[in-house]
Amino acid sequence: MSEAIAKFLLRVSVGGMMLPHGLGKIQGGIAFIKSIVVKAGLPEFFAYGIFIGEVVAPLLLIIGYKTKWAGYLLSFNILVATILVHSGDILTLSPNGSWAIEIQMFYIVTGLVIALLGAGKFSIDRK
Repeated sequence: MSEAIAKFLLRVSVGGMMLPHGLGKIQGGIAFIKSIVVKAGLPEFFAYGIFIGEVVAPLLLIIGYKTKWAGYLLSFNILVATILVHSGDILTLSPNGSWAIEIQMFYIVTGLVIALLGAGKFSIDRK
């Protein structure tokens, strides 16, 4: 039972923390993301993938549906964002002494952990 509760808490907390990032982009637009994608030499429409990684995947995690795919999508989304936006920070410390990309790494790793563990009993997937 405690394993099922842990999986539930992990899914809901990670999805719940990521979702506002996506909702902010729905409200404020993705012009900034488009400019980064184009600057990297990628087609502009790739910027819309942010909604899959920051809205769809978190919602799937929260409800526990297609959880493995949602975890992988979340990790992939943040990995791409880290490469495009924060690649110069990979070996950098922030002013307070923490790793400059620790939040990005948190989401990459927890997305993978969720994908590997599965949704748990308290989910639509029930696995």
